[in-house]
Amino acid sequence: MLLLLAPLMLLAMAPPAGAVGTLCLPTATTACIAGTVRSDAGVVPNVKLTVTDPSGTAQEVVTGDDGRWNVQVSKEGAYKIALQEDTLPDNVAVSGANEVTVQAKFNATAPALIPVRTSTYVSSTSKVDELIQSSASGLRLGLLLALASIGLSLIYGTTGLSNFAHAEQVTLGGILGYFVVNVHGLNLWLGGLLVIVLCGFTGWFQDRVMWQPLRRRGLGLTQLMIVTIGLSLAMQYTFQYTVGARTVRVVQDNPTVRTIGPITLTNQSFVAMGISIVVIAAVGFALLRTRIGRATRAVSDNPALAAASGIDVDRVIRLVWTVAMALAGLSGLLYALVTNGIKWDSGLQILLLLFAAVTLGGLGTAFGALVGSLIIGLVVELSPVLGMPGDFKYATALLILILLLLVRPQGLLGRPERVG
Repeated sequence: MLLLLAPLMLLAMAPPAGAVGTLCLPTATTACIAGTVRSDAGVVPNVKLTVTDPSGTAQEVVTGDDGRWNVQVSKEGAYKIALQEDTLPDNVAVSGANEVTVQAKFNATAPALIPVRTSTYVSSTSKVDELIQSSASGLRLGLLLALASIGLSLIYGTTGLSNFAHAEQVTLGGILGYFVVNVHGLNLWLGGLLVIVLCGFTGWFQDRVMWQPLRRRGLGLTQLMIVTIGLSLAMQYTFQYTVGARTVRVVQDNPTVRTIGPITLTNQSFVAMGISIVVIAAVGFALLRTRIGRATRAVSDNPALAAASGIDVDRVIRLVWTVAMALAGLSGLLYALVTNGIKWDSGLQILLLLFAAVTLGGLGTAFGALVGSLIIGLVVELSPVLGMPGDFKYATALLILILLLLVRPQGLLGRPERVG
């Protein structure tokens, strides 16, 4: 706790908010507006923005070396944030409107995002190249979703429980990665391994002290599902208390960019995709070729028959919880490393995508969750390129899910349920 409070203690000696490299903390009589200017090639420093308050008074703020900016205001209301395009580097341009409006409230920080991209991508890229680039980004998102959705699907398959707190485990992985790597300075690989172990332990601990006793008491699935909702809310408030409303990323320095044909991604993104593929392949091999994997599939098919054949069902379920939480933690760590970051309520958005992926692929099937995640990731990233508004891309993924379920209710790889 002292380590978490240290930045707040140092704030008293910091320059006024809005200066480069300073923090802004809202109070009962002030509010903060903050953001990060980041293109597909990395953060963009020394960019000027104009902040105009409700009365029309304007002030100027400049991004720091990490692309971040913030300003402290003493009035509540609608503030206009305009990016001065002439201060952008020659190879960077605004990819949409250069002005946004945010609502500032006392005791809160309002995020302001103005998306920018490398100008070569914005102005001269062909539609085909743009589709390829977006497909690569969709594949990256799909692999990160798959790490979490496979665990969610295994939990459902072995227990029948829809875990609404699963997305908070993804958030936990990202936030733990931030504290372990950025705050405490641990090596990224060692820190990532520690995050996976800690998240896996939370899964073991949850089943040992909560889910197993509740199962033995005979609680129904609806009651257990309500417990997961309560756990989700408790974890969200814990995250908010710990990191506040800001977005955190697991980053040690500005990422380098690699271009392969029309695809431009950071080296971290390529490494994250490689790690995801290896881990997913290892999980698939374990499910198909190992004894514990066959036991897990047996429990998923028929727990009573599996117990009668000598399988320790509780042990299998506990292992599933441990592995599922470890995979979710790894997903959150990579998500916070390669995307625009993660914050306390990111799980709300991720949860819809996870359930969409699991349902699309087929409830309870790990490989179906993988297929569903890849489809959802591609749909989310390709929707803006195909003409959908940027804010509508998540709804597009859910619309695809609804249309498929109308035709194939069991999902792509699910088995049809016999009724009557």
